[in-house]
Amino acid sequence: METNIATTPFGRRPMTLGMISSQVTARAVPRDATVHKWHVFQDIKDARIALGATDRALAILDALLSFHPDTALYGDSELVVWPSNEQLIRRANGMPPTTLRRHLAVLVECGLIIRRDSPNGKRFARKGQGGEIEQAYGFDISPIVARAEEFKNLSEAVRSEKKAFRLVKERLTICRRDIVKMIDAGIEEGVPANWGRVQQAYQAIVGQIPRTATRHTLEAIAEELEGLWTEVREALESFLKTRKVDANESRNGRHIQNSKPDSKFESESGSGDKDEAGGNVADTDNVRSLPKRELPLGIVLDACPNMLWLVKGGGGIRNWREFLAAAEVARPSMGVSPSAWEEARTAMGEQQAAITIAAIYQRQDQINSAGGYLRSLTDRAKVGKFSVWPMVMALLRAKLDTSKATGNGAEAAAVDLETAGKIVRTESRLEISDALRRSLDKPRRGS
Repeated sequence: METNIATTPFGRRPMTLGMISSQVTARAVPRDATVHKWHVFQDIKDARIALGATDRALAILDALLSFHPDTALYGDSELVVWPSNEQLIRRANGMPPTTLRRHLAVLVECGLIIRRDSPNGKRFARKGQGGEIEQAYGFDISPIVARAEEFKNLSEAVRSEKKAFRLVKERLTICRRDIVKMIDAGIEEGVPANWGRVQQAYQAIVGQIPRTATRHTLEAIAEELEGLWTEVREALESFLKTRKVDANESRNGRHIQNSKPDSKFESESGSGDKDEAGGNVADTDNVRSLPKRELPLGIVLDACPNMLWLVKGGGGIRNWREFLAAAEVARPSMGVSPSAWEEARTAMGEQQAAITIAAIYQRQDQINSAGGYLRSLTDRAKVGKFSVWPMVMALLRAKLDTSKATGNGAEAAAVDLETAGKIVRTESRLEISDALRRSLDKPRRGS
């Protein structure tokens, strides 16, 4: 098809390099080229962002294509349509004239159509004696034929990108779902690992997901999540293998050794956690006759002030019911499973179990696995070798030592510790261990 580069009258529409490029492309259309105009239009719609076209511009292009009577467009045929603005507005769903002109310019700039202006700027066709069109002025849609292969390639690239974006979002969704389920299973089954830290690592990763993100951003986050998924999976599988070898050892606190140095899991030894919750557990094991009198709530709160952080609105804890409610909040935040909590309540009693949770919560930064440690204390409680008294006394002792070092609150801490000691001593029937007696006597000797 032979076309001429149209000139524009001075003072009307300026000629741009983009328009010239489109006209040059149109001149290179092979004469034997044939395309289905609506198939090409679909490719253009798919690739509209890459082409820089707007939705309204495509609505106008749709209308322009409808003015050409043939569905198949040939490289050697006349491909100019000359609808008036009124006709275009009707087929473009009542678009305002100013909007029509603006988006026609977009189609020209994108190289989707070419203006063929008449000397007076009107659009019309001049016919010969036989009724055939000799010259038409309007919009040349020959770029639809000339760039059909380009539009197809762009469309395929866009579809491939959309598919890749959809797949990475599916990876994220599946990975997030699996990690949450595995963490819940690990806590519920008492798998010894620092589940609180795993949950924090998970939240840190998913917190990076922006509201609108590129595929490359999501792929990087998905890789991080899959790394965490692998660690959690390996921890659970390792625990299952260990339990198959010796179920009793896994029950008594045998812990998973993870070979990755930067793992979110930590290997744990029984002796490490025994000293972390508030003193040497030998004090507990050596108690030959445990106090039957309950610890006062005030002393427990003095020993475990971090429990006050869990009260909504910053209020205090006024009774044991509110203290038990705070323990229910502390338990999941430390990664203690519902089954471990229920077992502790059965073995120790609800109030004693809550005090134990409070003591662990007070020193949670020094304990690798709060759930594993609670199960260990529960096992001791079942055979009468555990009391919350030494834990609270040790926390009060630590508070007193800290107060002396800082010079703040030392007197109050000493009074708390002495008060607790008097409660124990007034139980004349008790025979306590030397270790616990030394803990009680320390404030008096140091005063």
